[in-house]
This record gives sequence, C-alpha cells and structure tokens, in this order.
Amino acid sequence: MNKEERVKEAVEEAKRTAKELGEENPEVAEEEKVQADSDVKSTEDNEETLEPKEESKGFFKKKNKKDKKDEKIEELTDKLTRQMAEFDNFRKRTEKEKSQMYEIGAKDILVKMLPVVDNFERGLLGVPQEQKDDAFVQGMDKIYKQILATFEEIGVKPIEAVGAEFNPDLHNAVMHVEDEDSGENVIVEEFQKGYTYRDSVIRHSMVKVAN
Repeated sequence: MNKEERVKEAVEEAKRTAKELGEENPEVAEEEKVQADSDVKSTEDNEETLEPKEESKGFFKKKNKKDKKDEKIEELTDKLTRQMAEFDNFRKRTEKEKSQMYEIGAKDILVKMLPVVDNFERGLLGVPQEQKDDAFVQGMDKIYKQILATFEEIGVKPIEAVGAEFNPDLHNAVMHVEDEDSGENVIVEEFQKGYTYRDSVIRHSMVKVAN
C-alpha cells in the first residue's frame, strides 16, 4: 500500500467515525474529525520525513572492498617499481666500480712504464755533444718524445719541482741544504721526476729542499 492509499484510507476512516459519533453527539464528532485531520497530517509529515533518512542511510553505506585483481595489480606494480629502482642503483654502482678498477689498472701499468722513461732521460743526458746529431741518438730522442706525448694524451703529467715550493703531497724530500741564494722551503734539485695521472700522484718527485 503506497502513501496516497494510506492517506485516503485514514480520511475515510475518520469520516466514518465522525458520522457515527455525529449522530449520537455532534460536539464529540467535531472534535474527533479535527483529531482525525491532525493524525492524517501527522502521518503525511512522518512519511515525508522518513524518505530522506532512507536516502541518507544509503549514503553512509560501507564501501565495497577492492577487487582481488586490482589488489594484485597494485602489488605487482609496486614490486616492479622497487626492482627497477634496485636495478638502477646496481647499474650506477657497477659503473663506478668499473671506473675505479680501470683507474687502478692504468696506474699499475704507468708506474711500471716510468722506469723506462727514466732510462731514456739518463741515456740522452749522457750522450756527448758531438754525438747528438747521430742517427741512433736522434731515433732514441724521437721515441722518448713520443712516449711523453702519449703520456700527456692519456692524462699523465710531470710534477713541477726545481724552483717550486716544497709540497709533501707532490714531493719527497730526500736531502736538505742551507742556501742563502734560495728562498725558504724551495726545491733546488730534482733526483727523480714525479708524475700525476688525472690529478692523482702515481709517483712523488725525489728532491733536495733548501732552508
């Protein structure tokens, strides 16, 4: 039974009651009719009030749980994102380690090559002046210069020594001398040339320091 039917039935009931009472007592019948109209109006108001409550009740219904497939997709996506981040960190760490290993290997080879350069320098310094135009001496001098040029291309440079201020990070002082003509803590002689490779020392210069 819908709202209109209930209201109509209540009105009919009120009329029948009023009619029966009116025949016996007109005053009581009038009061009953007024009360019936009030009840009908109250019923209508209550029914109108109940409808929004039902709607509001639906608003606060418990949300449906996530579908298992959606939960699985989120889980796999999160796992993939973490694995990609770990792989990126591993790649960067591996590249850094490879670079460090290359530096170490290059330094080891260069250190072994330096005595060869030293022997070239000693040999060329010991050549008499009258023999410097000899073809053999000229050939050795060209090889020596080629080695130095190759060293420079790969980042190997000689350390400045004579006339420079002593620096324990670059020089190794093996002798000390008092010299009034030289400044304080100045290198006056070099016994063995030092070298750097990409701004790191691969061999310190062996020097004599004044004052």
